[in-house]
Amino acid sequence: MKEIHLFYAPEATTGGLLPPEEAGHAIRVLRLREGDHIFVTDGMGFFHEAEITIASPKQCHISVVSSTPGVQTWMGEIHLAVAPTKNMDRMEWLVEKATEIGINSFSFLNCQNSERRVLKTERITKIVISAMKQSHKAHLPAVNEMTDFKKFIARPFDGKRYIAHCHNMGENTEAANNLPSLDTLLRQNKVKNQKVLILIGPEGDFSLDEVRQAEAAGFQSISLGRSRLRTETAALAAVHITNLAQQP
Repeated sequence: MKEIHLFYAPEATTGGLLPPEEAGHAIRVLRLREGDHIFVTDGMGFFHEAEITIASPKQCHISVVSSTPGVQTWMGEIHLAVAPTKNMDRMEWLVEKATEIGINSFSFLNCQNSERRVLKTERITKIVISAMKQSHKAHLPAVNEMTDFKKFIARPFDGKRYIAHCHNMGENTEAANNLPSLDTLLRQNKVKNQKVLILIGPEGDFSLDEVRQAEAAGFQSISLGRSRLRTETAALAAVHITNLAQQP
């Protein structure tokens, strides 16, 4: 079976032009020519079959032949806000895998215990686009700039808001965690077709003061289980738990 190459073309139905990197891959790598048909996603929920009308080393013009809405495999919206790790490879792994699973938005937090205070979103966006194409999705997750924790939690959000932390974890692994689990809350509240925002802290966790600020702003404290998880592991677990709970 011939491999299907999916391209990202946000202006597929308006400008009819592939972005430079996509055009380069189509023309120079795959050696596609005028008259060839390709499949593209606009990242806004649609797949398109298109014909290449102009194929040059610098530009690739397309004409949409047909369009099909892409099916989102989860209901509602999932927004993950995470304090990035010092090692960017871990964040890149996280956004790739979370996009494959299914997510709507990424945000990045500057917290009291953050190991990384600056983050360039250009590289993150490229990885998210690649993961969207690889997993054959039609929705491109939003990638938001890094924001101070206090400013972020003060923003209005029309949906369920949670903050995951370990402050109520006992030293003994058999000790009961006083925090409700994310899975239990989502299923008890029947949070389907709603917006869900989850905060994940840095390697040193959110400070107790940050947890109190978030709770005062309307966030509910949650647990992701008894195991202590790395930031990227906790973030991916939160996305997967919410994704499963939001299945149609």
